[in-house]
Amino acid sequence: MIVFLLGYLRRNPWSNAAAVGAVIAGASCGVATQYGMKMLVDAMQAGPTVTGHAVWWPFLFFAMLIAIENGTWRMAGLLACRAIIKVGVQLRLDLFTRLTRQGAAYFGERFSGSLGSRIGNCAGAVQAIESTLIWNILPPCTAFVGAIVILSGVHWEMAAVLAPCVLGIAAMLYRIGVKGRPVHQEFARKTSEVDGQLVDVVSNISIVRAFSGAARERDRLAQRLGVEAKAHIKSWMYTERMRVIHDVALWVLACGMLAWGILLWTHGKATAGEVVVISTLSFNILHGSRDLALSVIGLTDHLSRASEALNELTMPENVQDQQGARPIIPLGGAVQFDNVRFDYGTGLPALEDFSLRIMPGQMVGIVGPSGSGKSTILALIQRLYDVDHGAVYVDGQDVRTVTQESLRKMIAIVPQDVSLFHRTLIENIRYGRPDATDEEVMAAAHAARCDEFVRRMPQGYDTIVGERGTKLSGGQRQRIGIARAILCNAPVVIFDEATSALDSESEQLIQQALAEAMQGRTVISVAHRLSTLSGFDRVVVVKDGRIVEDGHPAELKMKQGAFGQMWRLQSEGFAAVA
Repeated sequence: MIVFLLGYLRRNPWSNAAAVGAVIAGASCGVATQYGMKMLVDAMQAGPTVTGHAVWWPFLFFAMLIAIENGTWRMAGLLACRAIIKVGVQLRLDLFTRLTRQGAAYFGERFSGSLGSRIGNCAGAVQAIESTLIWNILPPCTAFVGAIVILSGVHWEMAAVLAPCVLGIAAMLYRIGVKGRPVHQEFARKTSEVDGQLVDVVSNISIVRAFSGAARERDRLAQRLGVEAKAHIKSWMYTERMRVIHDVALWVLACGMLAWGILLWTHGKATAGEVVVISTLSFNILHGSRDLALSVIGLTDHLSRASEALNELTMPENVQDQQGARPIIPLGGAVQFDNVRFDYGTGLPALEDFSLRIMPGQMVGIVGPSGSGKSTILALIQRLYDVDHGAVYVDGQDVRTVTQESLRKMIAIVPQDVSLFHRTLIENIRYGRPDATDEEVMAAAHAARCDEFVRRMPQGYDTIVGERGTKLSGGQRQRIGIARAILCNAPVVIFDEATSALDSESEQLIQQALAEAMQGRTVISVAHRLSTLSGFDRVVVVKDGRIVEDGHPAELKMKQGAFGQMWRLQSEGFAAVA
């Protein structure tokens, strides 16, 4: 964790060094003012002189130290503000980049809301760590060193006693704080879980309402919050116990040092100014040690939060570019599976000895019962997972040997559940090709038969669609997704039940538009509505992770095989088949 933080400090060495230097200067001036007060008190104790210079020179020295202290603290604030905020921005970007490289399995096992909150929590914790180091730990450490130096010049025996006592107390509190790190980490973990659960419910609020689940979800959340509250109380009470220990030590040492100074004064071994500086420095050191101890506790808490988030966000990527991976070379969009075996870590194969060859420009439909491996085929083409055995090739190149970014630029996706950003319609369509002109975007929308309804929207193409496109119907979202894929102009296009939410008339219009727009591209479509595959070159029937039929849809329809049976079930109805 420390090495991780130092890496960000090294990115901005000058701004951080300048901020640290200003803080040290300010804290040093703050300690020096105590010595200036001693000089002033001793000069006043000597009584007034004819000119009064013996008092005014210490006063001027004291006033100058205060002015310098204030100036350096303000300068430190300006420098630290820029440095700390910059670290937070860089960290968020780096964690987001790392998160986008994770495979589908990683996201399938975690709450998206929890991951988002962890990025914010981690960045906030790291900023708090740097802020604590600069403002809460560095000043008392600087003040401690300066105070010991001044106290050594006044009465070295006191410095020799006070220094090891303060260091011993700080070390003891630090050890106690480190032992409490698992307590704070558990609290951070429970907080992230509650955040994830809350976002999960909010994102599915329509289901909660449809099934009258508000009361159940409230009870479920109350239970989760109760667990989090217990972890919070345990973390808080651990901190309070440390404060009690420090307060007792502070009382004993502070009273002892002041009594020692008074005793020296009564025997004529210390001036009034020296007693003032001894007591002032002792209290400052001891209060500083308390602030330091509490800051170390807070630092431990922040480190725990950051570590918990980093452990989750920086897990090894389960799908990585190989060393030396190169961008894929587009050669038309051929796709090949060669004796592929794959399971999702369950030991039960989703695909077994699966071989398939799709020629460039061919339109291939993939059908089969639920759980037969259709979605797995599409996922492996995109290299969302790595196969357990065999290989997947795109344009003759093993997808594991090319960069993931270049591979996915070759593929346009239209999923069954089209996700849209909370942005304008034109931004959502253009997401497939950011450099596309407005005219190209509108042409793609026209081809996907969505231009008409888009223009009827309140702001037309500039209409905000809502989170995940909630302002649009399912069919409208699908047509926007199709327009986005058309605009990509990718050599390989994947449809995953892309017209399932369309009515028959819209589906027919879309099919005609796709037949024109998909010319020369390799099209792979998973479909339960078999009528959408009538114009395709091939249909591949998959069952239990294996190909059971492969041929032209018209030929397979006439046979008594799996495809023919599925066709008759849809076209004639279950009763007619029975």
